[in-house]
Amino acid sequence: MKKIVLILMCSANVMIVKAQKHEFLNPPKFSDADLSKTKSLLDESAPAEILYKSVHFMIDHTTGDLHKKYFYRIKIYDKDKAEDWLNLEVPIYQYGNNKESLGKFKAFTYNLENGTTVPVKVEKSSQYKSKESKYVSVTKFAFPNVKNGSVLEYQYDIVSPFLFNIPEFLIESDTPSLYTEYVLDTPIHISYNINYTGNLGPKHRIVEEKSIYGTQYKTYRFGFENVKGFKAEKFVRNDRNYRTKVSAELHSTNFKEVKLYSSSWDQIGKTLYESEDFGEELKKTRLAKDNMPTDVLQMKTDLEKANALFSYVQKTFTWNKDKGVYTDNGIKKMLDTKVGNAAEINLFLVMLLREAGIKADPMVISTVDNGLINLSSPNISNMNFVLASVSINGIYHIYDATSKQSSIDELPLRDWNQYAVLLNKTKTVQIQMVNMKQSSTLLTVDAKLSDDGSISGSYSDKDTGSFAMYVKDNYDENPEKYKKQYKDNFSIDFTGIDSKILNNGEFESTMKFSSSNLIDRVGKKLIINPMLFLSKTSNEFDQVDTRKYPIDFGGPTTKVKKVILEIPEGYIIEEMPKNKKIVTQDKEIAYSYIIEQKGNRLEVTTTTKVSSANYPKEYYPAFKQIWEVASKQENQVISLVKK
Repeated sequence: MKKIVLILMCSANVMIVKAQKHEFLNPPKFSDADLSKTKSLLDESAPAEILYKSVHFMIDHTTGDLHKKYFYRIKIYDKDKAEDWLNLEVPIYQYGNNKESLGKFKAFTYNLENGTTVPVKVEKSSQYKSKESKYVSVTKFAFPNVKNGSVLEYQYDIVSPFLFNIPEFLIESDTPSLYTEYVLDTPIHISYNINYTGNLGPKHRIVEEKSIYGTQYKTYRFGFENVKGFKAEKFVRNDRNYRTKVSAELHSTNFKEVKLYSSSWDQIGKTLYESEDFGEELKKTRLAKDNMPTDVLQMKTDLEKANALFSYVQKTFTWNKDKGVYTDNGIKKMLDTKVGNAAEINLFLVMLLREAGIKADPMVISTVDNGLINLSSPNISNMNFVLASVSINGIYHIYDATSKQSSIDELPLRDWNQYAVLLNKTKTVQIQMVNMKQSSTLLTVDAKLSDDGSISGSYSDKDTGSFAMYVKDNYDENPEKYKKQYKDNFSIDFTGIDSKILNNGEFESTMKFSSSNLIDRVGKKLIINPMLFLSKTSNEFDQVDTRKYPIDFGGPTTKVKKVILEIPEGYIIEEMPKNKKIVTQDKEIAYSYIIEQKGNRLEVTTTTKVSSANYPKEYYPAFKQIWEVASKQENQVISLVKK
């Protein structure tokens, strides 16, 4: 009898498991209990939590359109720290006469008022559209009546003619998630490469062919439960490279005949050279002949010619900030307007170099903000920028004429993203890009200390190399915000801030300052840190948890801080701080603190040198130790005693 009962119980358990088979694309009904939650069980400090997140990409086999369907339900615990969720932006893309359209759209804010759930609908009248570029318009809206404890819910559909433009979907965001799912349904005659990156695996997974929507489809379904928020680390230039995410890249279509989109890098190179907006532009050699600077062909070496042609293109044409692998209005139009996108400017440079008899080819890359190239899954949609490359005496050199401050092999930081694909007319070459050019930051204070304890003087902040290009871009984006950062960062009353590019491409900001808060007076003594406001007040390498990701600076760096302080007459230094030098055994990281007195002037110079662009995570303890030494050294004080 006991055996019979046991068998029946086991059978019942099996039946229960079958009944609880996971269902995709089945959002749970709204629950009042969600409004009563006071904190996330995944992360008690989280200001928000994803209750349900679903994205469904479906290719309609009858129309060929891509349907993109989104459904989000978000719990807000602290609205002041969850601002990213309080406003929504929906991008709509357009290329030529082809355009996406926004279909069904619903959005609500739910609140609990006197024990009753009160929904507030986002009205169409509150939405507004913004034209971000020639190719992108954005529908924007803000959720109304959001409070601590609110639940936000939205869903929308987009119909797109662009089968190649399936957005990358982030599984691991900053916000913890109870449930996240990704679904792609595609007819079997349209094939995609599915790229799955990151450390998290789906709890629910289906990859199969099945009959749905009236025909045979290949379906990819991934469901994730209890995903904690991603913990960002400093000195990672794009942490999307390390987050769990799913992307789909069009591989091939089979409408009576097979057409490949991502079979190999050589195939992609061939396709680009056959493209009207890439290879066909390069064939317009008459444009290069008619615009060749007259003195270049008289130069003796290929390197001289290459640098001269680069300088000509760099100074003559202005980048319109549009990236992309393909030309937009064409090189001929750029020659007329003197303005072009990245492809137009750098492809024209390639044309000039070839016309001058130099072995030159275009190089396609993915910029840092676009993420790493997936070399194992060739696809042009991975790329978003074009550079010019030359081979002289068997050595490759790279140019980017979109930046007014760049030079041979010295490119903007955005370009240095590990890999590139060189495209010559017959084959492609995969290249590892390593930034070996040193960039520097030079901070200089020239100050005078008065007997009353006030300090006044001048301050200079100068950047060289890739750093100068990066800083200049920040300045151009918002000059007033850039200047304001000095007062915000140092709490000093700076005046007369003047920022400009120097003749050698360096970028410098100079200003005057005065302060009465840098001195402590104790009896007849003046206590002062000779580093003034340049002292290191924190250790950027302060991570407590074990380091997970590589350390990325973008390029080799040198940072020099120099303070020249004039001491008032009648004062002597009671005791000088100690000098210090520290360097790793392999000489990759070095720091020095040197202080010396020259008459009534005190000079302090600190130098931090990092010899490579990036380091494996195992270097983190070395950086942490040296930064701790630097912090300790730069917080030494001196006592000035009146004679």
